[in-house]
Amino acid sequence: ELKKHHDRLEEVVLERTAALTILNDQLKQEIAERKLAEEKLQQSYVKLQKNLDEIVHAMSLTAEERDPYTAGHQKRTAELAVALSGEMGLSEHQIKGIQMAGLIHDMGKISIPAEILSKPCELNEVEIQLVRRHPQTAYEILQKIDFPWPVDLIVLQHHEKMDCSGYPQGLAGEDILLEARILCVADVVESIESHRPYRPGLGLDKALEEISDNRGILYDQDVVDACLRLFEEKGFQYQ
Repeated sequence: ELKKHHDRLEEVVLERTAALTILNDQLKQEIAERKLAEEKLQQSYVKLQKNLDEIVHAMSLTAEERDPYTAGHQKRTAELAVALSGEMGLSEHQIKGIQMAGLIHDMGKISIPAEILSKPCELNEVEIQLVRRHPQTAYEILQKIDFPWPVDLIVLQHHEKMDCSGYPQGLAGEDILLEARILCVADVVESIESHRPYRPGLGLDKALEEISDNRGILYDQDVVDACLRLFEEKGFQYQ
């Protein structure tokens, strides 16, 4: 009886071993297939990212061709916005979205007559209202593109102010996306520093004075603090 049980146990062990061997082979095959699928997915993601980068670059160039006086403004604003985002500890995903939005935040200006964009004196009220349409125009274009970030909303809101005095929607406080609040400060600083058709560049000190004086009023106080640290403590410079 013992020998019979022993022989039966050996048969069961052999059967289980054979079954486990088959399962192991199947698992190896599944792992190999999954790894291949992940590699293909990663390749697709990289290709998609490259295509999006190229689309955004083309849009940026289009806007700058329309308004040569702000050539480089979008790039520098995006660069500062990315640095601010890193200083504030945002995720890589958020930072990439801010970079994309920064590179095309003024693309809505393609709808503004060139003579207004290059006017060598202050704009009248009608012209100002035309210029203030550019975030909405950009939004209407960008919402048709399936970005993995809220690029359309960031661009739409980058002229909103904390006290609801901005445009085009008159949003206030945390109703404004954090990414848009960051882009707003970067845009203001770069714009004040740089030359415009109606005035020479006012310099970095004037730009930092503007955001400091309006910290928590027009501009998010955390973003302003990060910007001051970047320039005053860490010596940030545009590339």
